[in-house]
Amino acid sequence: MKRAGALVLLWTTLLLIPGRNCDICPAVKEDVNIFLTGTPDDYVKKVSQYQRNPVILANAEKLKNCIDKKLTAEDKENALSVLEKIYSSDFC
Repeated sequence: MKRAGALVLLWTTLLLIPGRNCDICPAVKEDVNIFLTGTPDDYVKKVSQYQRNPVILANAEKLKNCIDKKLTAEDKENALSVLEKIYSSDFC
């Protein structure tokens, strides 16, 4: 998997460190799913629920476009597969 994919997995895994309140899992799952499989417009719309700063929204769109260019469909499926294992663990 490419570096970008590995960074996405590392970021998500760090959010799910054992011992944390796992109420965040459904929100993280939805956000990451949109990030990996949605369109740039879908992702920016999701980010805009939390942040209305135009600079942040522009960066979210750039990040999503970068991920779409760098990760293959297989990379995205692999990332989602790993995340499903994390979500279904006893720690989450």
